[in-house]
Amino acid sequence: MAQVQKIAVLGGGAGALAAAFYLSAQPGWRERIDITVYQQGWRLGGKGASGRNADLGRRIEEHGLHIWFGHYANAFAMMRAAYTELGRAPGAPLATWDAAFQPQDYIALAEQDGAAWRPWNLVLPRRPGAPGTGSDPLTPWALALEVIRWLPRWQGNLRAGAADRLLALAESLPRDARAHRSEHRAALAAALDQLGEEAQGAAFSAGQLQHTLVGIAIARTALKGMLADGVFTQGFDAINNEDLRAWLRRHGGDPGLCVDSTPVRALYELLFAYDDGDPARPNVEAGTALRCMLRIGFAYRGSVMWRMTAGMGDAVFAPLYQVLAARGVRFEFFRRVEELLPDGDGIGEVRLTEQALVGGSYDPLVDVKGLPCWPSQALWEQLDPAQAMLMRESGVDLESWYSDWPAIYRQAFGRELPQRVLRRGQDFDHIVFGIPVASLPLLAPRVLDASPPLRATARRLRTIATQAFQAWFDRDLDALGWTEHPGGQQPVLTGFSQPYDTWAPMDQVLAREDWPGSERPAGVSYFCGVFPAGALPPQSDHGYPERANAQARDNAFALLASRIGGLWPAAAGGFAWDWLHDPLHGEGKDRFQRQFWRANVDPSERYVLSVAGSGGYRVTASGSGLSNLYLAGDWLRTGLDAGCVEAAVMGGMQASRALSGYPRVIEGETDFPPGESA
Repeated sequence: MAQVQKIAVLGGGAGALAAAFYLSAQPGWRERIDITVYQQGWRLGGKGASGRNADLGRRIEEHGLHIWFGHYANAFAMMRAAYTELGRAPGAPLATWDAAFQPQDYIALAEQDGAAWRPWNLVLPRRPGAPGTGSDPLTPWALALEVIRWLPRWQGNLRAGAADRLLALAESLPRDARAHRSEHRAALAAALDQLGEEAQGAAFSAGQLQHTLVGIAIARTALKGMLADGVFTQGFDAINNEDLRAWLRRHGGDPGLCVDSTPVRALYELLFAYDDGDPARPNVEAGTALRCMLRIGFAYRGSVMWRMTAGMGDAVFAPLYQVLAARGVRFEFFRRVEELLPDGDGIGEVRLTEQALVGGSYDPLVDVKGLPCWPSQALWEQLDPAQAMLMRESGVDLESWYSDWPAIYRQAFGRELPQRVLRRGQDFDHIVFGIPVASLPLLAPRVLDASPPLRATARRLRTIATQAFQAWFDRDLDALGWTEHPGGQQPVLTGFSQPYDTWAPMDQVLAREDWPGSERPAGVSYFCGVFPAGALPPQSDHGYPERANAQARDNAFALLASRIGGLWPAAAGGFAWDWLHDPLHGEGKDRFQRQFWRANVDPSERYVLSVAGSGGYRVTASGSGLSNLYLAGDWLRTGLDAGCVEAAVMGGMQASRALSGYPRVIEGETDFPPGESA
């Protein structure tokens, strides 16, 4: 009988849990492998974690604004499978995946007109199918063909026929772009030029016609560039050495209608695509950005976006934890990874700190109105009483790299926190490293010395901090002055003023919070954006997260005090602080103190950028160069190569496939299906 292989999964974010999910998905897996997930602190979720605040209505507090796109074939497939396996009773909260996610068709792009702002409202049509049931064709040519099919609808306002002629030509060509002859490409280029000429000849005016011209200009420039640079046969990576705006400019993009247009700016903000979080330094790979834009707009199933009806921790990570635990995957909470040590061809030891003593196994979830949820703090009653009391009194953050808990513990008890060493051949045979890339130089410096590919990855991939703000209100969105609700939906908006440029009212989650009596708020809004944090300070700077949070708070206060009138007309003459919901019934600006904000500045919280030329330094899950080290997360080469839950899940699936051969197929991993590869 073959020896059972022990797999240690380090981290509890989407990539790590996806690896554990697929490793444990095959019948008889426990006869072959043993899986333990090691997680610092008290909850899973990584950058997607959320918690319930027991002191304030069990309200949901997120790391950021999380909304899923309809093209997330792999992430949705995992969640559909998890909810089916979980088998919650009919009528229970979030009993099925489509009770946990609701369709979102309405997107708003904020456009600045002098000192004023106005929304560019987009309502995207439903597409056939449901998310997580496979992918639509994802080759560059198939996506381009979807764009071309839309052009006649956009050009209808111009009363010209170039778009129809372009469509007829495109649909007459072979599906495989490698079969396109030089005369085909020349005809496509000529048709795109004619489209531009007809658009330029149209009478220009403000409003919908201007938006039509912007859409045509972006589509035409992108299609011309893809045709000229061989993207249809080589894939999107062929143009990743250039920033998107520079690439559009090189292919004749008009500055106002294309290069610096509202949709292009929105794409940069969606991808947090600013060096060091500086809005004056936009930077994103042209191919990666185009791939994301086209998949978002033309490869989704059902709706373009999907909102969660509770916190991401409640809708995603609690079900995953319950399914994995029921399968037999073990979880060790309060286990902080300190260092990975190589032993020649692989990882020989993993050094951990045991942050807290747990009496027996730790049960991490709390019930909120019948729904299993992650709390915003550790469940003290399950910990050693003396440690729990000290943690509560000192307000330590067990999830932070900068936590001063080791020093507080040493001073109180006269000894160091317990250390534990996991050893190869004893505690593990293989490692799945599910911790984000910014932590690599901190947790594995000697591993980087032993692994040239990982060393290059750690040096070349750039990350930035982000910030999030949530505000609860005693009035609904209409009363704040936003009265547009196409299809009865609230907006998801991006492109607003920095640093909180993205906003969505999230009133759908209020029913899952547990405010006492008549204290339930009438609305809640989430904001997020980049945070210009600069280089990481040393670990000894224990006050750094608190200073960063204070800056995020000040940024949120300034947003409400001076700029929110650009979104909410009722606040155009000044924001009324008594609009904010406050269970303590404070007066005026004091009500702001009961809202929620955070700066995501820890190494494991930082967002991975896709700056020009960086994609070539991403590795796959099995690309560490070490025999027993596998990787998981959105920083890998996944075929999406941008920071999001879909890429993280794809990275975890890669790790599972490298270890077990399953899953064989990962949707969207390449730009070309088998038999049509570049």
